[in-house]
Amino acid sequence: MNYRQWSRRQFLQHTAGAAGASLAARSIWLEADPITALPRSAPSDRVRFGIIGVGMEGTGLLSTAIQLPGIECVAACDLYDGRHQHAKEIVGKPIHTTRRYKELLDNKEIDCILAAVPDHWHKQVVVDAANAGKDIYCEKPMSHSVNEGFEMVAAAQKSGRIVQIGAQRTSSVLCAKARELYQKGAIGELCLVEATMGRNDPTGAWQYPPPPDLSPQNLDWDTWLGTAPKKPFDPFLFARWRCWIEYGTGVAGDLMVHLISGMNFVLGINEAPKRASAFGGILRWKDGRNTPDVHCVLFEYGNIPVYVRLSLDSETPEVTRFMGPKGIIELTEFGVSFKPQAGIDQSPSYYVASFPQKMREEYFSKWHQEHDPKPGEALTSESVSYRGPSYDDLQPHLWKFFQSVRSRRPVYQDAVFGNHAAIACHMANESYYRKSPVTFDPGNKNIEA
Repeated sequence: MNYRQWSRRQFLQHTAGAAGASLAARSIWLEADPITALPRSAPSDRVRFGIIGVGMEGTGLLSTAIQLPGIECVAACDLYDGRHQHAKEIVGKPIHTTRRYKELLDNKEIDCILAAVPDHWHKQVVVDAANAGKDIYCEKPMSHSVNEGFEMVAAAQKSGRIVQIGAQRTSSVLCAKARELYQKGAIGELCLVEATMGRNDPTGAWQYPPPPDLSPQNLDWDTWLGTAPKKPFDPFLFARWRCWIEYGTGVAGDLMVHLISGMNFVLGINEAPKRASAFGGILRWKDGRNTPDVHCVLFEYGNIPVYVRLSLDSETPEVTRFMGPKGIIELTEFGVSFKPQAGIDQSPSYYVASFPQKMREEYFSKWHQEHDPKPGEALTSESVSYRGPSYDDLQPHLWKFFQSVRSRRPVYQDAVFGNHAAIACHMANESYYRKSPVTFDPGNKNIEA
């Protein structure tokens, strides 16, 4: 065959093998901490909490929290009366219910608060809780705007209260293993991070069915709107608030925040990105929403590019890849894998196909003399995978919060960490709506075009 007619792939296939590395693989199961197997706490050591917001996320928080040893729910708040009964059904006993969350903040029997309210209410609830001397677990994303995030950080620091944000990756055994691999230098110098997530169903696109009995009589609509523009009662707006930027933060705050929080934890960084450039659109779910259903963002963290792709239009695996010259760490919902790469030529360069025959043969001879392993000394690269509980498992994250309430030890995903993750989401949205790249100025605490 004439070398000049070979493709790159054909050339590599023909010349590979002499110096190639053999590949081995092994799989390891990771066990999470056996939280529910711990002994029950003494009555005097019980943590009593109140929950604000018992919707979709709040239901998960409440159902999980009451299963933890030594943890008790004593009150629930929601602006929709139907969720008062719902909270009592979950807890399995009578508890105090109210539309007014400040009743929970004033209750001396309540040690801490779980909050799962729409994004545009996060700041006020967290600031009020901290000022009232209550520790608080607040669902992600931490804030609805950059300014609100810094107000929340200031309130947490001034009050000394524990604030933990509910993006659970920082408590995941899988993320911990990815962090360990990275810190040990498995991939060498970090060169690129890629994170993707895709859904393909109406529920995944937030087209939730509102409660059939919802009305202005059993829902405090004006209070629910809060600081957002006043609008007539709309049950679909109540159920699907994530679709509108006035109340939510789109796929950036609902989905991307998990990817960013997990990435920051694995890499051991606690900062906002320097730049962001986003594009996308409402390509499928044209139901009146004003947040994109496809959102692609290129961030710059230090000098490292981070690419994030989110879609509500096509289902794809959720995966984050950390890439370097020594290999790739791949983090998925139920596993972590490390696939090593030699980062060196394992066969003669295909560029020499352009050499005259005599020169080419001399190159091949010299290359094999210098690079071919001696018999029995071929390199072996091991690919390793770890399987374990979902990295989005809520239970260990809540447990760490309640343990911190008891011990007063700081949490990892505190207000500062949560704020940095939220800023990335706000930058993604700002770039999308402005249709231009944006930067973050940490001095002025502003997003700028």
